This record gives sequence, C-alpha cells and structure tokens, in this order.
Amino acid sequence: MRALVKNTAAPGLELIDVPEPTPGPGEVKIRVLRAGLCGTDLHIEAWDDWSASMLKPPLVVGHEFYGEIVELGEGVPQGEGKYDLAVGMRVSAEGHVICGVCRNCRAGRQHMCVQTSNLGVNRDGAFADYVTIPHTNVWVQPEDIDPDLGAVFDPLGNAVHTALSFPMSGDDVLITGAGPIGVMATAIARHIGARYIVVTDMSDERLELALAAGADRVVNVGRERVRPVQADLGMAEGFDVGLEMSGFPTALAEMIDNATHGAKIAMLGLPKEPFAVDWGHVITHMLTIKGIYGREMYDTWYRMTFMLQTSEVLRERIRSVITHRFPAEQWEDAFATARSGRCGKVIMDWS
Repeated sequence: MRALVKNTAAPGLELIDVPEPTPGPGEVKIRVLRAGLCGTDLHIEAWDDWSASMLKPPLVVGHEFYGEIVELGEGVPQGEGKYDLAVGMRVSAEGHVICGVCRNCRAGRQHMCVQTSNLGVNRDGAFADYVTIPHTNVWVQPEDIDPDLGAVFDPLGNAVHTALSFPMSGDDVLITGAGPIGVMATAIARHIGARYIVVTDMSDERLELALAAGADRVVNVGRERVRPVQADLGMAEGFDVGLEMSGFPTALAEMIDNATHGAKIAMLGLPKEPFAVDWGHVITHMLTIKGIYGREMYDTWYRMTFMLQTSEVLRERIRSVITHRFPAEQWEDAFATARSGRCGKVIMDWS
C-alpha cells in the first residue's frame, strides 16, 4: 500500500509502498479516505528537536483522518449491539492511544494518560491507504458528517475542548490565533452564544476565515492593537473569556492586559520556549488560566458530533476552514501550502 513515511532521522518524508497492516486483537483496520495536515506533521517533516525526541523511524506519519472500516480484529465487539462495530462503517478516530491502567486513565481522565502512544508519532499513522487502531479509539460518524468534515474531527475536538472550558453564553470573547483551530473555536463560540468575538492574528487571509466563521471583529496585530477595538465595541471592562491558540507570548500578554477582572483564559497554543508572565496582574485581577491538551475522551467527541448534527450553519462554518485539497501523490504541495501560513486547513485525499 501507499504510505507517507519518515524513513530516517533527518528532514523529509517519502511516499513509498509498505506492507498492508493486519489488525491485531482488539484492533480495527480502516481504509483511509481523507487525512488532515497538522502542525505536528510539519514538525516531523522538518525533523526539529521535538520530532527527534519523540519519533523512532521508520514510521508512517499522520493522525487526522476519516475512513471506512474494512476488517475487525479478534475480540472487537461486532454484531447487533448498540456500540458494536461493523465492516463498512464510516469513522474518524481519537489519535491518543491510552494505557488504561495509570491513575488518570482509571479515574476517567484518559486524555491525561501519562503513557499515551500517539498515532503518527509513536505508532504508524494515517497518511496511508490503511491504518489499524484499537477499536476503543474508533468514532463512528453519522451520515451528515462528510469525509472532509470527518477528517478534521481531531483539531475540531481541540477547538471544542478549549471553547467549552468556560461558560461563554452572553460573554465577550477574545481569540488569539486564527489558525484552523482558532477559526473553528470562533465558530463554536458563535454557536454557543458568545456576545462579541474578536480574533487576532498576523495573517489577513486567516482573519478573513475567522470573519466567515462568525467573528465580529478581527485584529491584525502586526498593524493594530486590541484595546481600540474593545473600546469600539463598548467593552469598558474588557473580555470575559480568552482562548489563546497561537503560542506567542505577546498574544497572551495582550489577552491578559485586555481581560476583565475575574476573566477566564484557556490556553491551547504551545509556545516554543518558556516566557515571562505578569503574574501580579493575574493575581490582582483574579484571572483563571487553564491549560488545554487534546480532547476529553470521549466527552468532547459527543459534544462536537451533537453540535454539528443540530446545525447546518455550524457544519458549513467548520467546513469553510478547509481551504486546500490535494491528492495524496501531491503531498509535497500539501505540506508547502500548510507551511506557508497563507491557508486554512489542508486535506489530502487518499481514496
């Protein structure tokens, strides 16, 4: 089968033929139809310090995907049960494969498993014709979730997890970072009833995507600041909720500076290195700052599926984040487009 492989501990990837995987006990074999490009994949292709510390080549990369079940391994529940799986089902998958026995797993906090094995990072991934995963990681998709939409459930889950960390109905929300996840979070914030939503970024193209997803105002922080926009919208005391999606220290600093007393901030963006924070301001303004990682397994999956099922508007707004589609053979163009920053979500077609 075709697979995009990190063959050596060096920059680059190769699209080559590799043996087709066979599902082991408790595993499901899935024919990949669509796969989404993530920043993690760009790090792996570039072979930076993080990649070198995490990967052991050779490895098939990729973790965001949608496909069709083609084979069930021994012990996978199948038949007529409500939660049984069957060949032909269309599915997405949670890419964090958990140990099931650590303290967090046993306490129902699987997304904080201390022994997680990540699809496309620690085990063969989904940039291939077929992938095998534990049946417990399979998420069966309803008919109104098309292949493109199903392929972005992983990053959508990050957006939903972040946006639902704090109540925001009727609140004013600042989102820093208009990458695909930030734009998806904009759509979620609008769907759940935020009052004003302001989104910041350095890319006009991505800020246009945020407007299409439901933002009231956007701010290119290369040219202007948030404070005048806040004043223009009549927010004398600042934003109630902040979603930090960029990983830039200056973004968090401006978010803190424009937050009302008692505001809540959820941080998903990963900074490249440690940075200083004005903790005196955080303390005296009684701000709550919460770190976010991945998706809550599997509460987030239920919530994002149900929200999409109830709103065609939301489905269109999430789908609008996808700006480029490439056949798998043009993976180099797909990576170059994603790396440019002048795009939304990039999807590869493996059908």
